[in-house]
Amino acid sequence: MFKKYKTINDYAKADITELQNDIKSTGFYRNKAKNIISTANKILKNHNGIVPKTMEELTELDGVARKTANIVLGSGYGITAGIAVDTHVIRLTNLIGLSKNSDPKKIEQDLIKIVPKKYWIKISFLIQTLGRRVCKARNPNQTVCHIKHLCLFYKKQRLALSKQTHK
Repeated sequence: MFKKYKTINDYAKADITELQNDIKSTGFYRNKAKNIISTANKILKNHNGIVPKTMEELTELDGVARKTANIVLGSGYGITAGIAVDTHVIRLTNLIGLSKNSDPKKIEQDLIKIVPKKYWIKISFLIQTLGRRVCKARNPNQTVCHIKHLCLFYKKQRLALSKQTHK
């Protein structure tokens, strides 16, 4: 995709059907294609072709919520504005007891209270990597997990096994 669309103008002028086909494997491709074209045009019109550097400006763009804005600010500009919360972060913060919430904004606030600001950008990527490689939702690999002692699911499994053994 990045070989085909090299500049923001390429995205702004993209044929929506062609862009949909290019990103079809990502899921929700129709809505994403529409948002990509719209956002590229807004960045050209309202920001002189430069991706904005504030949470407020980024979240005004179509298809950009806090998660994406935090990733753009952190990875693109090195600006620590918050913590990106995706499905892996939601699932794992609940499993290891860092949050009891399911709402991404509330989870972000829970994490902000306990994670030093200098780690806000990295913590999301670390948790996401753990969720993708080790603690997969359907098939967690507990044998290689270094933090399983913190995991509520793992503790429940051990407790159930212990009760079965003592019967």
